[in-house]
Amino acid sequence: MPADIQWTDAKDTRDNATKEFRIRRDGMRDITGALWLPDAPVEGKTLICCGHGASGNRYQAPISDLAERFVGANLPVLSLDGPVHGLRQVGDGGRTAFFPEYQRDNSLIDMTDDWTCAIEQIQSEFAIAKLAYFGLSMGSLFGLPLVASRGDVTVAVLGLMGVQQNFPHGETLLKAAADIKCPILFLMQLEDELFNREGCLQIFDAFASKDKRLHGNPGLHPEVPSEEIDCTFDFLLAHINGTKTKSIVNIISD
Repeated sequence: MPADIQWTDAKDTRDNATKEFRIRRDGMRDITGALWLPDAPVEGKTLICCGHGASGNRYQAPISDLAERFVGANLPVLSLDGPVHGLRQVGDGGRTAFFPEYQRDNSLIDMTDDWTCAIEQIQSEFAIAKLAYFGLSMGSLFGLPLVASRGDVTVAVLGLMGVQQNFPHGETLLKAAADIKCPILFLMQLEDELFNREGCLQIFDAFASKDKRLHGNPGLHPEVPSEEIDCTFDFLLAHINGTKTKSIVNIISD
């Protein structure tokens, strides 16, 4: 499907320079998001793809923070708005608008298509080599099928989601998890009011990855400790660079 991409210079929530974009496709919904680029050339680099939660947009915490860190490591970062969020907002642009959208039969397929189109545009224009993925909550609901659909994702951080009775697309998500073989760090909140422990563990157990780590922390759905964001950065960067950092070794072994 022919696509046209339009760029706009912008700033994220931490006042970092970004390139916002809108991709227009005939007969399909627009795709919107932001791209962070380091000063150094990105040809052959890994692109960090970030998915946000249902109440946010392309700049939702901790995405801007992670983007700043990865750009500092000379890596580009791509963040898409969710299907009814941000620059393509529908209704309140949050959870109230998200739930009806997520219940559609093709909700996961359509968002995977959005990601695929955006990634192809960025890869074509900037000669990106491989991908890494970060996304929690809604970012994992949509991230699982995306990561499962691609062979160029080398590492991912997912979490704050699971499968449970009467929650749509459970079997699809479990099948997607079973197709994922790259290293995985999975985060969960032990008192999560949206996703129960059993459902989160079902997803974690389904991953086919030989290298998969589970971090569980006390607290409700949005109460992820800041240390986990530090660990997310270290975990992704270590696998991208092919190294094992001291911080990862310490956190995993504690």
